[in-house]
Amino acid sequence: MTNPRRTTLRPHLARALACLLLGLALVGAGCTTAKRVMYEGFGRDEWQQPDRVVSDLALAPGASVADLGSGGGYFTFRLARAVGPSGRVYAVDVDRGMNEHVAGAADEQGLANVTTVLAAADDPRLPEPVDLVFTSNTYHHLENRAAYFRAVRERHLAPGGRVAIVEYRPDVGGHSTARETIVQEMTAAGFRLVKAFDYLERQHFLVFAAETIDPEEAAR
Repeated sequence: MTNPRRTTLRPHLARALACLLLGLALVGAGCTTAKRVMYEGFGRDEWQQPDRVVSDLALAPGASVADLGSGGGYFTFRLARAVGPSGRVYAVDVDRGMNEHVAGAADEQGLANVTTVLAAADDPRLPEPVDLVFTSNTYHHLENRAAYFRAVRERHLAPGGRVAIVEYRPDVGGHSTARETIVQEMTAAGFRLVKAFDYLERQHFLVFAAETIDPEEAAR
């Protein structure tokens, strides 16, 4: 007679063994590879819907984009194809190893419009203003976010530029930010919510535009 307890345990043991083997493989493959796999996860394309996300950004050919917290380039390369050869995508990350990976992968894929930027924790260090600052699963890592995005609006965003934030919802896990918090902080930074997409099962997808500020009011 089959032991029900043993039957129940087998799938769990198999998954645990698979995770152990994967962990050992990642350790052998190196730190950057391990980070990239952790950032991208498994089956991400299904729940992230990256092509739909990029399509809904409605990027014009020739646009300039900063992929803030670009990691292994999951969105970077899609954004680069969306803006075309005349556009520019800055892969912005504080991790030098990940930037080196993205630069190598962009070269292999023939994406000459990708430039990596080694950011500081409090400054994206963009070399020029961009039309869109895009960030996925990075918002919760930033400190003093209202001040951070106020500086983005003042120094790193071209006239008419936007900020798109894709961020985990609190009901999904600990590394997350509530929608209300994002809107409140971005409003304090001088932005207004212009679009909110609700089709991502795990994340908020919010697009903000910079508020037009009266020069006389700003001078007071």
